[in-house]
Amino acid sequence: MSTTIVCNLRNCRAPLTGVQRYTQELLQQAPDEVKAIAPPYPLSGVAGHLWEQCVLPFHSQGKTLWSPGNTGPLVVRNQVVTIHDLATIDHPEWFSRRFATWYNFLLPRLVQRVAHIITISHFTKQRLMEKCAVAEDHISVIPNGIAPSFTPQDTSTIQRMRERLKIPSEHYLLAIGSLEQRKNIDRQLSVWRNIQNDVPNDLWLVLFGGTATSSIFRHTQPHNIPPRVHVLGYVPDDVLAPLYAGATVFLYLSMYEGFGLPVLEAMASGTPVLTSNLTALTEVASDSAICVDPYHEDEIASALLTLIRDTSLRATLSEKGRTHSARFSWEKSAHMTFKVLKAFS
Repeated sequence: MSTTIVCNLRNCRAPLTGVQRYTQELLQQAPDEVKAIAPPYPLSGVAGHLWEQCVLPFHSQGKTLWSPGNTGPLVVRNQVVTIHDLATIDHPEWFSRRFATWYNFLLPRLVQRVAHIITISHFTKQRLMEKCAVAEDHISVIPNGIAPSFTPQDTSTIQRMRERLKIPSEHYLLAIGSLEQRKNIDRQLSVWRNIQNDVPNDLWLVLFGGTATSSIFRHTQPHNIPPRVHVLGYVPDDVLAPLYAGATVFLYLSMYEGFGLPVLEAMASGTPVLTSNLTALTEVASDSAICVDPYHEDEIASALLTLIRDTSLRATLSEKGRTHSARFSWEKSAHMTFKVLKAFS
């Protein structure tokens, strides 16, 4: 079958993040008429933009271009672009000036020129309509999926994971340790410091996730890290499911998300979730998590202490989370995505 859809893989040369995982998972289920095009070697900054704006259009002539990573060439009109969020427009202060300036120039123009837009949440769809004056029928909402590996794990698997990652206790809270400002790490550390005397002394806070790219995000290193915090950094995929499954509670108190995939991954692993009541997170979590204002430490602390102390509440949330997360799969996301793409090819 001849190629009718070209996938813009510029962003997949970057470290694996939510956008890269989305692209990778969907391409694994792509039909034969989809061909991926990437730069010959990793390109960042201006070089990456030049390849995308000047070289990629030649590869997509006569075909439909799918740009899955929040960006794409302005000259290609027969293009479907996936917009994950409008964080650079809504919160430019979280990004380097150069990065925010470029995307705040590009995004409003790109979404007006392309044939169609896919978003991963109704929240992002609404922001596109409000901030970029995009017509509602120009946007399809297709939620992210979850890999089947995210499921409750047996005790021995969790024990092996703890030994491998050197987690000092079998009782731990889990949180994202990225230095992006939106991930709210400093506030979570402050809450942990303030509640330590009110929780069992064998309970730890475990942080995981790669550090933010300095050329993109404005951030500062956390300072005065309190006791009983174990920092993992990047965690390989093969231990991620047991890391979620072994946690007493998963905290995802981000201040801004276009989706919030870790919330569903934790739910699928059977772990109760404490998350934010802002942006797409209430949409993704539904009624299967405890949602709080991520800017208010007292509210976070109160909800977290309740979860730590109330085993029946945790059990209820675990069951509800597994049921809710089962509605999301990459297979379903891929089917819906390629149906949209074929409609424009």
